[in-house]
Amino acid sequence: MHHWRRDVVELAALFTAVAVADGVANLVGHGPDGPALLAVSAALLVATAGFHTWWARRHGHAPPTGDTDARPRSEEPQAGPSELPSQVTEESALWRMRTTVKDAPGALAALCAALAGHRVDILSLQTHPLGEETVDEFLLRAPGALAAGEITRAVAVAGGSSTWIERADAHDLVDAPTRVLGLATRTALDAAELPLALRQLLGRCTIRSLPAAPGGSGRGQEGVPVEGVLEDTVMRLRAPEGGVITVERPYLPFTPTEFARARALVELDARLGPRVPRGQDVLTLPEGNAITVRRADPGDLAAAKAMHDRCSSRTLGMRYHGPVGDADRYLRHLLSPRFGRTLAVQTPSGRVVGLGHLLWDGDETEVALLIEDQWQRRGIGAELLGRLVAMAVEAGCESVYAVTQASNTGMVAAMRGLGLPLDYQIEEGTLVITARLDGAATRARAGSGRYDERVARD
Repeated sequence: MHHWRRDVVELAALFTAVAVADGVANLVGHGPDGPALLAVSAALLVATAGFHTWWARRHGHAPPTGDTDARPRSEEPQAGPSELPSQVTEESALWRMRTTVKDAPGALAALCAALAGHRVDILSLQTHPLGEETVDEFLLRAPGALAAGEITRAVAVAGGSSTWIERADAHDLVDAPTRVLGLATRTALDAAELPLALRQLLGRCTIRSLPAAPGGSGRGQEGVPVEGVLEDTVMRLRAPEGGVITVERPYLPFTPTEFARARALVELDARLGPRVPRGQDVLTLPEGNAITVRRADPGDLAAAKAMHDRCSSRTLGMRYHGPVGDADRYLRHLLSPRFGRTLAVQTPSGRVVGLGHLLWDGDETEVALLIEDQWQRRGIGAELLGRLVAMAVEAGCESVYAVTQASNTGMVAAMRGLGLPLDYQIEEGTLVITARLDGAATRARAGSGRYDERVARD
């Protein structure tokens, strides 16, 4: 609007100048006062030019007259390269949303328009085709005062159905290809990462591994082909070692795209074969003896079974809550990286005198310790437990639990020594101690017992 008014003024000034120049020329050429009129004309032209300059500056660069909350540049907050102005962080919220729309031209555009109408910014979008419908997964930035219910209602009006929404955080800002490549890298470095990678890939879900039955008949493989099975909220994948990995997410059905991603991750794990990061830490006990802490794998089965033979019945009973009949097979399960991570403690002679297990139990995580009788009460259990808890924090676990007996004062003291919030519960004569993990606090308190896997990968 300002542009055409300025053009009109400029044309009017031009026509006026031409008319004045013509009149001055006639008077100068035919009148006796020609020189005086010429001077007057020059003054008028200078005044016109000055007026035009003033008008252009006033209307070409002046701010709008409405209240736009504009401030001088010197008053605006200056944000660093990795921070946002406080106004943005306080007044916006991140959401992850998934909804189903018809696979028709304009369906997605209507959904985007509905979100834009509520000042919702779409940061990323993934589509999961389902034939006549498409599942669209969004990462949204919305005004902080906008509730989740208002977003879902707007999506429903625009044609979205089966909408699911939850709060997101800065970690969700990583795009899907980058996240998948990172998970593949973690899986390639350590076979124990596969269940954790699947959980991060698929969101909040429960993952269970069922080992193959002895003899290869495979009770866990019945009805599960090599390519796996997808059944609404459950997917079953053939594990590389012959068992079955079951992934369940009751609140949200899996899509074929998610199933293909999970199957590709399992196939990568199968092609790479068994692998455990190598490396070790040499520690000196308070009494002066040196021990080595390292990751254990199925290759340590014979040494672990020999340690079982040296342990007393009381020590084994506190660890396994009863007599151990099939120790060979049970130890094989514990040492497998598919079901968790195991740390071994060995003497300079190479004899294993302690084992610490971090076991994936569906969507929960268990910690367990076994220390040979002659090496108990020397701080080995606390050292192992601190490292296992630090590993659980790195894996993104929210809590860990230990199943023991009230008479096992060593395990109870080790759990209390973590300095974390603990919950105690008696179940069928056993004591279940659950430690709630806070990443920063846990790293600080268990830092001296943290098993540095970067050393193991070198």
